[in-house]
Amino acid sequence: MNSPASGQHGRARIAVESRSIDCIPDSERHARLADQGPFWFLGNFHFFTLSIGFVGPSLGLSAPWSALAGTLGIMFGTLFMALHGAQGPQLGLPQMIQSRAQFGFRGVTLPLCATLLVFTGFNVVNVSLIMQGMQAVFGLPPAPTACVAVAVGAVLAVCGHDVMHRAFRCALMLALPLYALATLALLAGVGEPALHVRPEPLPGFAWSAFAAQFTIAASYNISYAPYVSDYSRYLPRHTAPRRLIAAIFLGASLSGAWMIGLGAWMAQRLQAGDALAALGRIGTGLFPGADRLLPALAVVAFVPIIALNTYSAALTVLTAADSLGGLRPTRSARGAREALGTLGARIGAIAAISATILACVLSIQGSGVALLHSFLALLLYFLVPWTAVNLVDYFLVRKGRYAIADFFTPQGIYGAWGWRGICAYLGGFAAMVPFFHIHDATDGHAVFIGWAAQRLGGVDFAWLPGILVAGGLYWVLARNLDLQAEEAASCQSRQDSHPLHLKERTP
Repeated sequence: MNSPASGQHGRARIAVESRSIDCIPDSERHARLADQGPFWFLGNFHFFTLSIGFVGPSLGLSAPWSALAGTLGIMFGTLFMALHGAQGPQLGLPQMIQSRAQFGFRGVTLPLCATLLVFTGFNVVNVSLIMQGMQAVFGLPPAPTACVAVAVGAVLAVCGHDVMHRAFRCALMLALPLYALATLALLAGVGEPALHVRPEPLPGFAWSAFAAQFTIAASYNISYAPYVSDYSRYLPRHTAPRRLIAAIFLGASLSGAWMIGLGAWMAQRLQAGDALAALGRIGTGLFPGADRLLPALAVVAFVPIIALNTYSAALTVLTAADSLGGLRPTRSARGAREALGTLGARIGAIAAISATILACVLSIQGSGVALLHSFLALLLYFLVPWTAVNLVDYFLVRKGRYAIADFFTPQGIYGAWGWRGICAYLGGFAAMVPFFHIHDATDGHAVFIGWAAQRLGGVDFAWLPGILVAGGLYWVLARNLDLQAEEAASCQSRQDSHPLHLKERTP
């Protein structure tokens, strides 16, 4: 990031970010703790999260039960993402660079594949929901809608950290009155079907549906874990971890619970299958033109989320390129030339990712809510073993003490292949397979049900053995680590290396 014009006092000027996956030095740590809560509040405060609330009623679960399951799931998932956020100020690194301590300089490509699926997959679902909603409300053709949404997200992602934080603040000011109005209107019965319309049978309760709603809500916020520290790494190193964890937890869980609950009531009361269409129906009962204004404002407020996923996907691609030996992410005192190269690499990665997202969006068909259901369930399977390994390493094994320079060389103390992390990840994933319950995104039918899920009546609790096995296995395997030697290397690294002058790597 370009150095702030205002020094340590006042707010930093907004500038295009010039850094990518390198360490952020203390002189450029200009972010504020007070911005983290609102940032992550908006991270869930949009119609994508509303759509998660539609899943429970679509499976026969009533709105109150859906809201409860969604709230519990959001709180469970947010705990993991908030703990990851504490790593940003301490290390000043993107999340997946820090994962090299567990998986190795080259071995980190295993969880990188999973996280790249998360970021690109999220945007595929995001843009699909926008296409479906804008066509239903405005009759807009899907392809141009997708192109505009992806292009705007790419531009914001190129601008980087500061511009995206500003965009999130503006979007929050737009979204807060919008969804507050929608909530009050729904409570007042605005938009409900007329009495002469044949009512649909009211949904009730089923354990499988309750567990599905919980799992999808939990996986939604666990999916933020691989990139939450990407947006906290510009905080000062002395930022209190407990205050940061609390800010992220409150921001993400409160908005998530609100939106999922609102979505569940929309699905039941309005008998709607699409969040934007439901907002339009509420608008018809408010004032002329509100049926179009509310969905349009919801889409505008949602665009920064597309940028967030594109930005983190680009960091993931650059981390993978660095791990395979094709990128030099550090900057020297020569500054400008290296910064231009870093920015160019990030722009190239963003362009490639945006093109991939657009191609996927235009080729995939099916209901947006069904696609969301299937995708979020798959996310949990890939991310749970990684988050368990990463958090156990950071809080229980190495306890936040790392040699920053050694993250950028395969000859460092973390090595090229971290067999402990890889074995723990694969072991945790294998333990989850019997509990899988995978649906087809096009028709909602089951594609695969593990033997344990069958015995549990279709209930998907795969996340539980995934966390226990991956985290426990890594803790056991890491007990023979020479932490004293690592601590000595870490101290030497802090003395000999400034974050701007990280070690050169030998191919």
